[in-house]
Amino acid sequence: MPSLTVPTPTGPFTITEELGRVTRSEWGSGGTDQTPLLQRAAAQVTAYFDGQLTSFDLPLNPGGSRLQQQTCNAMLTIRFGETRTYGDLAKSLGVPAQAIGQACGGNPIPLIIPCHRVLAATNLGGFSGRHGIETKVWLLKHEGAASLLI
Repeated sequence: MPSLTVPTPTGPFTITEELGRVTRSEWGSGGTDQTPLLQRAAAQVTAYFDGQLTSFDLPLNPGGSRLQQQTCNAMLTIRFGETRTYGDLAKSLGVPAQAIGQACGGNPIPLIIPCHRVLAATNLGGFSGRHGIETKVWLLKHEGAASLLI
């Protein structure tokens, strides 16, 4: 599958596509493929980190179970600079908060599908991206959600 790595302030970030949809993103080096979709995705990731983009507009296919897909769709509704709790998403989907936590941790397209905007009820929760919670904190500060961290 074609993939392209983009340099970011939080480390190299690799985006993968399959059949014209982004299927994966992750921190770390990967590919150098220059497909039109990957170039568009890379430009949007760069614009996000440059403070010029607050919402990604890319065709996505996170795959996974029905709950995984529902959770990813719910995360996509959380706007830049806003957060929700695992409990908020659980209530809206009618499932336990623990299931939402697992689905967030299994998000195959972090950043673009903003799992970093989902918090635990009393703390930041986890983050499976590079450097874990430190990257989550960086992203929340970047989005102006730093007041949540005090």
